[in-house]
Amino acid sequence: MVVLFALVALAVVGLLAGVHWYLWRRLVRDTTARGGRARRAGTVAAVVLPLISVGALVSGRAGAPFALQQVLAWPGYLWLALVLYLTLALLAGEAVRPLLRRWLERRDAARSGQPQPEPEPQLVASPAEPPAEQVRVAVRTETEAEAETATTDAPPPPSRRLFVARTVAVGAAAVAAGTVGYGTYTVLRGPRLKRVTVPLAKLPRQAHGFRIAVVSDIHLGPILGRAHTRRIVETINRTSPDLVAVVGDLVDGSVEDLGPTAEPLRELRARHGSYFVTGNHEYFSGAAQWVDHVRELGLRPLENQRTELGGFDLAGVNDIAGEDEGQGPDFKAALGDRDPARACVLLAHQPVVIHDAVDHGVDLQLSGHTHGGQMWPGNYVAELANPTAAGLERYGDTQLYVTRGAGAWGPPVRVGAPPDITVVELAATRA
Repeated sequence: MVVLFALVALAVVGLLAGVHWYLWRRLVRDTTARGGRARRAGTVAAVVLPLISVGALVSGRAGAPFALQQVLAWPGYLWLALVLYLTLALLAGEAVRPLLRRWLERRDAARSGQPQPEPEPQLVASPAEPPAEQVRVAVRTETEAEAETATTDAPPPPSRRLFVARTVAVGAAAVAAGTVGYGTYTVLRGPRLKRVTVPLAKLPRQAHGFRIAVVSDIHLGPILGRAHTRRIVETINRTSPDLVAVVGDLVDGSVEDLGPTAEPLRELRARHGSYFVTGNHEYFSGAAQWVDHVRELGLRPLENQRTELGGFDLAGVNDIAGEDEGQGPDFKAALGDRDPARACVLLAHQPVVIHDAVDHGVDLQLSGHTHGGQMWPGNYVAELANPTAAGLERYGDTQLYVTRGAGAWGPPVRVGAPPDITVVELAATRA
């Protein structure tokens, strides 16, 4: 296991090194003069910025002071997002380079093919001309010579290769910065509200219209803090839900560092209360402490447990990351002795447990974890790694709804996968 981890880590480091070399080559070496200040500054940035990113990634798990984590997080994580979109933009620019060079060659050839103006006749003084006229001609001749010398001494225009390199670099930087800027704004403005109606055949008429506010992947940490929590709580409370389901990955850090950040969760309001299940990031952050803390905040943790509500059973299982601590999902404990005639809604952080849910007769599973890919083209990776990356799908008699989550992990950037809070309305088919 250790050897496998080392090999994976080595592959990741090698990939990052290769990507940064490519970025340095296209953005620094190809666009600056050798030995110049710009090249030296760009080379320093190409070394320092990835080191800050590595620091942001490992500082939390290494036990670094939370203040240091906050200092490293913004530049380190935003650089990772910029690396992604700079690389994609520059790779697209590789196809533009030959086209741009060909256009420049045609333009220069067209200019060189234009007829040149006829030279003006030279005025030559004759011995018969008065001395004053000879002086005038001599002065003009010296002036023209100086102009020719000045033209000869002027620096030559940049080469086509340098012009193309700078044009592509500036274009790629503008596209990447604009994409990351918009993606950051998308996260910081808060999650959007979605509404989904899910019909359940076993749901009784008296439970028709029951509304569950589903929120996942809040990811409180060194970047997303108390204001982020408050925005989420206010958005949920405006919907006046019957029940709130927090489906894992609430935090990226310890209770000691993030307890005050999570405090606004105490203000959640729902007729049937608020419930919580662990996500994989809780097990990176001290799951037992967080389970106790969310209970103090008024949320009820469902640790492989079930509760009976008026019209259906609500169950929750631990995240599969808890298996390393002997606290993984236990479907038998949560669902083994329930009445199969009653509708059942299951809270489970990761969509991959849907097949266990099907085997245990669950009617609806509510999950998160995927972020919908968070940053395009990450959605393709999320679709490969999960049975459902986002939205509602059916697996036999079980339906699975996956929210994109309300926050962001790593870079506070979302592109093509906006954050959301979903109000799931249960519908009785016999209503």
